[in-house]
Amino acid sequence: MSQTITEKILAKHCGKDEVKPGELINAKLDLVMCHDVTTTPAIDMLREYDINAVFNPDKIVIMPDHFVPNKDIKSAEMVRKIRLWAKEMGIEAFYELGRHGVCHALLPEQGHVRPGMTIVGADSHTCTHGALGAFSTGIGSTDLAASLATGELWFKVPESILFIINGNLFKGVYAKDIILEIIRQIGVDGAMYKTMEFRGDIIDDLSIEARMTITNMAIEAGAKSGIIAADQKTVDYVRNRTDVAFEIIKSDKNAHYDKVIEIDVSHLEPMVAFPHLPSNGKAISSIETIPVDQAYIGSCTNGRIEDLRIAAEIMQGKHIAKGTRCIVIPATTEIWKQANKEGLLDIFMDAGATVSSPTCGACLGGHMGVIASGERCISTTNRNFVGRMGSPESEVYLASPATVAVSALAGVICDPRDQ
Repeated sequence: MSQTITEKILAKHCGKDEVKPGELINAKLDLVMCHDVTTTPAIDMLREYDINAVFNPDKIVIMPDHFVPNKDIKSAEMVRKIRLWAKEMGIEAFYELGRHGVCHALLPEQGHVRPGMTIVGADSHTCTHGALGAFSTGIGSTDLAASLATGELWFKVPESILFIINGNLFKGVYAKDIILEIIRQIGVDGAMYKTMEFRGDIIDDLSIEARMTITNMAIEAGAKSGIIAADQKTVDYVRNRTDVAFEIIKSDKNAHYDKVIEIDVSHLEPMVAFPHLPSNGKAISSIETIPVDQAYIGSCTNGRIEDLRIAAEIMQGKHIAKGTRCIVIPATTEIWKQANKEGLLDIFMDAGATVSSPTCGACLGGHMGVIASGERCISTTNRNFVGRMGSPESEVYLASPATVAVSALAGVICDPRDQ
């Protein structure tokens, strides 16, 4: 039987020759990712059932990122609890403040993600890591506890939707615009509990970082996972970070898909997702003048070095509009250091932006960029639900780093193609 890449990976990890969509399986896990917010409830559950060991400390990675640097006593106590538990369990891969970062940027950067793996993380955007040809999905704290204890987890094998992306990307149009357009077309429930598999000339041409932007937002269409088959770019990226062996798995040519959706992006414009859904995307040419109070560049979607370079090129020698504030947060310590080395941070600060230590804080309205009632923020993040970045009476607009950068300079949402 012909199978998709996702079916093949899951079959291998549950000891079967093949699996079918809808089938319930128990799969062995290659990697379990934990961060600060969702891990403490999992620890409490393990304690409640007197489970005082993990299945394999070498397959667990912990990276506090949502409220670091700790924003208050409660968050400090939360991270301390995880830190002490990790030491007790013998988990070496604990990314402490100063060598830390947003989990979905840090995990592949540090060589933990390889093609063919099964990865779970107690965060919905764990689907990011499918960009490297792995099955990767988000889970809750209860499933995290089970995963930490057993190294296995049950899944319903998802159906797959194949997205074939071809054409040519023109100036000012990026991976973020592609995924916003896809979600606009199929809606926030258009891939409910399915795998979004991406293929095509455009996907081949994208960098690994840009591919991560696309798989990162698969969850915003309701998907179980997003995935892109590994190619030479993937191999080079992974080999530069680890020498651990891996297997490249690809879909069979005649694999069955629930749907095949072909999109020509040759005429795609920069996209902006209006409040309060990622699916509420609009082409930039259709947008009237919309003032913004804040511009945010960062997150697990667009806080990588490639994103910062795009934004800095636009902002160099210019200044952020009066009445608009701009926050730039590199996604990891290594990205921060590289951006500093390249002079990008000076460009941002000379333009009037502020640059922070890596954190998820602003994205979820936790700290380091919370917006007030009546304020608008244009952001490179992945969600714009009611109250996502602060007050329920605020508004969040999602866009690429280029669109956010040019909008910060103008004080209104602008077209980056005009730069």
